[in-house]
Amino acid sequence: MENSQKVNAGIRERPSPLTLSIVIPVRNDGLNLKIMLKILSATVEVDHELLIVSESTEDESHNIVGHLSGNNPRVKFILNSLGPGVGHAICAGINESRGKYILILTADDIGPVLQIAAMCELMDQGYEFICPTRYALGGQSWGGSSLNRLLSRLANILFYGLVDTPITDSTLGIKMFRRSIIKKINLTSTVGWTIGIELSIKAHIYNLKTAQIPIISINRFYGGKSNFKLVPWIFIYCRLFAQGIFELYDARQLRFQTIFKKS
Repeated sequence: MENSQKVNAGIRERPSPLTLSIVIPVRNDGLNLKIMLKILSATVEVDHELLIVSESTEDESHNIVGHLSGNNPRVKFILNSLGPGVGHAICAGINESRGKYILILTADDIGPVLQIAAMCELMDQGYEFICPTRYALGGQSWGGSSLNRLLSRLANILFYGLVDTPITDSTLGIKMFRRSIIKKINLTSTVGWTIGIELSIKAHIYNLKTAQIPIISINRFYGGKSNFKLVPWIFIYCRLFAQGIFELYDARQLRFQTIFKKS
């Protein structure tokens, strides 16, 4: 996958004095970010930090975090210097995180917040990768465009069918994982929210102990314009999807050959 050296150069190992680091990449999310931070501060009970990542200090999130950080030292603004795009922003946040568990979250979807405690409980039970789902176990998806919802549903049906995976929502960018797997999974995605697909694929390639949990996705409940660019990104999503499927099959074939030789 592309740009691996550029992305991974920004990820360093750090001690883990905190239970949870919540990484939120933003770009002028304004009201959605204000409400999200208030909800997180009021509902997350485990020892945690909130890392808001942007490419510029001129982003309105910088002032929002500045006003809040005086009263809440858990909230921090992280300047992404790795490169443009959500993937770089997430890696910049991971680089500065200190938590034993890492949660990638969006500023404009308040639904998944209700399941953070349950996700942490699963991690405490020994799971390495938690994949929230809108499409199984009672999960739901509200808001967003009809076209985006249709494409997301079709992509996940294909992934679920082709890979024979228990993950029913591979495209969702919201994921929780252990700090200890960061170097192993070797994140490389830099465009849009393709990092969700990459994490789902690599969870299988590296045999991570994985769990699903249902969420009710409430996309841009408080308004604002999405930064999702369907037309320029769809070909990149498709290429990553196809490349990931081939990598998965290669990994399974190698694993089978290894077992066969041992027997």
